[in-house]
Amino acid sequence: MSETLNIYCDESCHLLNDGHEVMTLGALWCPLERRREISVRLREIKVKHGIPVTTEVKWVKVSPAKVVFYQDWLDYFFDDDDLHFRAVVIPRKSELRHGEFGQTHDEWYYKMLFTLLSVILKPENKHRIYIDLKDTHSARKSAKLHEVLCTSTYDFDRSIIERVQPVASHESELLQLCDLLIGAVGYANRGLEGSSAKMQLVKRMRERSRLALTRSSLLNASKVNLLRWEGGRNKG
Repeated sequence: MSETLNIYCDESCHLLNDGHEVMTLGALWCPLERRREISVRLREIKVKHGIPVTTEVKWVKVSPAKVVFYQDWLDYFFDDDDLHFRAVVIPRKSELRHGEFGQTHDEWYYKMLFTLLSVILKPENKHRIYIDLKDTHSARKSAKLHEVLCTSTYDFDRSIIERVQPVASHESELLQLCDLLIGAVGYANRGLEGSSAKMQLVKRMRERSRLALTRSSLLNASKVNLLRWEGGRNKG
């Protein structure tokens, strides 16, 4: 049966020379008809923990004082059958050799976004994709991503991928949840242990997903789907 899916995309350390070796791309999705209900529930969890609903949830803000709140958000993700998450982890950006493959880092980046989304996009469904509004380049980035995705899926009339639109993350609980999940996956793959609160969330995500978070899941994994991309060893 056909349905419309809302997909929320974000990334961590995607620039080539940002001093971070590990790059993580993530996408959280749910049926369009559940978007509002899920957003309201996530706001209710904020209120339960005495957090203003306008507060933006971000991985970088995770602290021991609010770790139970973040755990509740993670648990809500796992308890709601309509929420799904996929991440692509590039573990070694320093091994990328774009010149050998006639591409720029920007071109490769869009290939990785397609790799992230290709498992989610189904020709029988309609898709609305939202990316984090980070800067003045977001409109250009969303237009380029829409073009790449439609070309790659032969969706020339844009009936499968209806829109790719930047939105401000502080206005979207679903983008904030995506950021939290990306953060946990990225932290695990960087082998970091400096924050006890973040380690607790990584542990909780490992327990609930039954995944190590540092290895690829089965391709058809539906709740948490992970790809640890090893192409840097032998391709651009």
